[in-house]
This record gives sequence, C-alpha cells and structure tokens, in this order.
Amino acid sequence: MKETLKTLDTAEISPNTDVRRSADSSEKAYKAIRQLLVEFRLKPEERLNEVQLSRRLGVSRTPIREALNRLASEGFVSAAPNRGFFVRSLNIEGLLDLYELRIIIECAAFRLMCQRANDVELARLKDYWDSQKEGYNDQPPDEILAADEGFHLLIAELSGNPELVNTLESINARIRFIRRIQIEHSTHDLKLISAHSNIVAAAMARDVEQGINILQGHIEMTVSATREALKDALLKVYSQSESAL
Repeated sequence: MKETLKTLDTAEISPNTDVRRSADSSEKAYKAIRQLLVEFRLKPEERLNEVQLSRRLGVSRTPIREALNRLASEGFVSAAPNRGFFVRSLNIEGLLDLYELRIIIECAAFRLMCQRANDVELARLKDYWDSQKEGYNDQPPDEILAADEGFHLLIAELSGNPELVNTLESINARIRFIRRIQIEHSTHDLKLISAHSNIVAAAMARDVEQGINILQGHIEMTVSATREALKDALLKVYSQSESAL
C-alpha cells in the first residue's frame, strides 16, 4: 500500500516538475537570445538557426522555439511562414513612419481621454505615474521600457476607444526593438520623468492643447534620439562585420 501511494505521489509531482523545468529553460533561452539581439551579436535580417542556438545556449530546441515565438510577439524578431525566424531589419525610414503614426494615435487618444474620462479614471493615470517615477531612470532597461509603454497605453485605454489601444500596441511591437536599444544609448532622455509628469498635469487639468503639445514634443525628441541610436547600431553591425573578415 505504501509503495502504491509513493508511486502515485511521484506521478503527481513529476509533471509539475517537468513543466517548471521547461518554463525555466524557455525563460533562459528568451533572456539569452534577447541579449544577443540587443548587443547585435546576431545580425539584422539574419535567419535564426534553432539547432545552432540550441547548442550555443545548452537547451533543447523546444525552449528555443518558445523563446523565438515570444520574441516575435514582442517585435524583436520576425517570423516568416515555412521559413522560420529572422532578426529584425534596421530600416530608419520605416521606423520614422511608425513614430509619425504613433504621434497621431497618441495625440488623438489624449484628446479623447480629456473629453471622456471621469475624474476617477484620470486619477488612474496620476496614480500609475506616481508609482513609477521614483527611481525610474535607475531601473533596468526592460523595466524602463515596460513602464513607459504602460503609461502611454493607459492614456489610450482611458480614451475609451479600444481600437486606439490595439493600434498603439501594434506600433509598440514594431518599434520595441530599437526603443530597447535606445534606452541604453547615450541619447536616452533623462527628462522623461518631467515630460510624463507634465502630461499628467495637463490631463488632470483637462488642458487638451497643452497636453498634446507636450506629448508631441516628447515623442519627437524620442524620434531624434532613435535616429542617433540607430546610426550607431548600424555602425556597430558594420564594424563587427569588417572585423570578422
């Protein structure tokens, strides 16, 4: 009887252990590949070989595939049907088009938020930023990026138009790769805290024009910084290619 119970206990524990190990391996692969991408140790438009990554990182192909799917959903790699995964290309014109669309979407969202959101809903924006701004610039790059995206998505959410949220999420996925790089670049704007705080103040006052002016200037400054970060990124990729010859 004791042996039977022991067998049952083992049967109940093993699946959970296997799931946890699989999740740990997937997370390990995700972090490692993401770092390779951010450091340009994987070249833009390069096809990602799952077998080579598996050997390089010391995990099986299943966690590699899970990590690549996650990175594709976050915009760090692109997935091509029947062809696999590729490192995102660095195309400055395409990025500028996306930032232009971002300005249009976010300014429209801010206007609608001021018109539609009640005081309690607007207080959510203030509470969110109050919870993030302490030590904001001292956080790891991934956390800075997540906090910034969360701030702007909340404005879109408070507009009352879910399509604006969906569109902004789509834009974020396509520019997240370069934004993550830009946060570690020398052009990263340390005045983001005051910009966000001023946007919140305009929202609480329902000052649409002031808020839109700050928001537009804030995003345009990010565009300028992104240009510089992208130029340096391309130079880095080119230099690494030259040194490898």
